Amino acid sequence: MPESQLFSTAQLGAIELSNRIVMSPMTRSRATVDHVPTEAMAVYYAQRASAGLIITEGTGPSINGTGYARIPGIWNEEQILAWRTVTEAVHDRDGKIFLQLMHTGRASHALNMPEGGLIVAPSAIQAKGSIQTDQEGLQAFAVPNEMTEGEIQDAIKEFVQAATNAITAGFDGVELHGANGYLIEEFIRPSSNKRTDAYGGSTENYARFLLEVAKEIAEVIGKDRLGVKLSPYGEGNDMPYDQSYDEIYKYLADQLTEHVTYVHLISKGEETQALESYFRQHFNGTLILNGGYTKEKAEEDIAKNNADLISFGQLFIANPDLPERFLQNAPLAEADPTTFYTPGEKGYTDYPKMDEE
Repeated sequence: MPESQLFSTAQLGAIELSNRIVMSPMTRSRATVDHVPTEAMAVYYAQRASAGLIITEGTGPSINGTGYARIPGIWNEEQILAWRTVTEAVHDRDGKIFLQLMHTGRASHALNMPEGGLIVAPSAIQAKGSIQTDQEGLQAFAVPNEMTEGEIQDAIKEFVQAATNAITAGFDGVELHGANGYLIEEFIRPSSNKRTDAYGGSTENYARFLLEVAKEIAEVIGKDRLGVKLSPYGEGNDMPYDQSYDEIYKYLADQLTEHVTYVHLISKGEETQALESYFRQHFNGTLILNGGYTKEKAEEDIAKNNADLISFGQLFIANPDLPERFLQNAPLAEADPTTFYTPGEKGYTDYPKMDEE
């Protein structure tokens, strides 16, 4: 083995990545109150362009899908132009960047949403827990509006238009957020989906919404530019895990090859190992694993061919030059969690690179 397979090039669809280190999507809440990307966001992502691939924070595909305060959107011209500043800054440093499309579904609050936004979900089941708002602090999740079949088709069209807008904004591709209790996962999980029509009640029907979104996006922007993130054992936003759900995820592993170039799985070690192995054997594309990885564990999983790429989250917050630090076995800085979601540049663009320390 050369120096480390972690630093070898990799093919992702039609693009070549300079290494196998991926910057994971992380909500940082630095967009404007109107959900427009800011200049600071262009600086932030450009600072981290040495990642083989950057996947942006979750981005609202529509006003109904933008349920957190100060997360960016991609449904209007102002947002597209602002995102272009980000993609140009990353490409100027030879980086590659995908936009993560995150429809928040029932994990939303009206105070965080643009005027006219509606909280929607496959079923009118209120999530346990609360959500932060700038105006009134923590608020309980609301009971969502159960989507009609027409509204489901509208949501699919919104995803397709958002993906098209992302390509217009200069992104190399898009990732569908099918994890963490947001709309796509709300359809996948029987705990949040009690529908009895074509979008619920059986393995094929629970998977239908994601597969239809992926199919229609792939037809417009190309399968090579599309990935999906899944958290089969995740319990975020009131998504209790049940082992019977494995069959739905195995079905997705069998079907997704036709529509996406990569699957991005949240790993929980031994707990998810069997399902990860199933995806490795049955999904014929790039597999990205995420989940508290160290450099050493990442090198081990790539060397064993358990994954093609490894994504890192919090380590990238305080270490904008993470690949270089890994390469040199340099000390890693620690991020300040009190600034993860606060407005402004503190704890965002002010973490130095090694040569600036």
